[in-house]
Amino acid sequence: MNKVNYQSELDRIIEQMVKKGEAATLLLHSCCAPCSSYCLSYLAEYFKITVFYYNPNISPREEYEKRVQEQKRLICELPVKYAVSFAEGKHEPEAFYEMAKGQEEIPEGGKRCFACYEMRQRAAAAYAKEHGFDFFTTTLSVSPHKNAQMLNEIGLRLSKEYQISYLVSDFKKKGGYAKSIELSKEYDLYRQNYCGCEFSRR
Repeated sequence: MNKVNYQSELDRIIEQMVKKGEAATLLLHSCCAPCSSYCLSYLAEYFKITVFYYNPNISPREEYEKRVQEQKRLICELPVKYAVSFAEGKHEPEAFYEMAKGQEEIPEGGKRCFACYEMRQRAAAAYAKEHGFDFFTTTLSVSPHKNAQMLNEIGLRLSKEYQISYLVSDFKKKGGYAKSIELSKEYDLYRQNYCGCEFSRR
């Protein structure tokens, strides 16, 4: 099966929007400020964005709160064409542990992580549908440790289920990951050394 170039697909969508002279609304699921930094600097030139912070996988609670505050700070400080809003989902670690039951020993980057992608993107799809957004997507593909193919397959499946457009992406392309590191240094962002859950922290 040929791999889809999701960055080219995203370029095409943006080009169509520019031709129309319209800025669509986008619900951007974010895992942390560093990963969202490049995505926001790039996408807020074309979209009216609300960052949706739903990450029940993150533990302990202190770590979760630290990441939330850094996300809010970045939104306030990052210069963008269209102002960015913030919406926080529930921090419900019990839902994450229920989802991960029986998959605790699976290595990082496997089925447990794919289920976690879906859990977070599903919450984003539901929120975007309920609040009338044009698109939803996630920052997760900016990381070289995340499977962009799987993220987009999940997003497109949820798009059909919730009847809302999914913005395909592979944000690590065009030097996105390197730019996120540069922006993290520029804004002195807290960069965590594990994805979020206790299994990745081990």
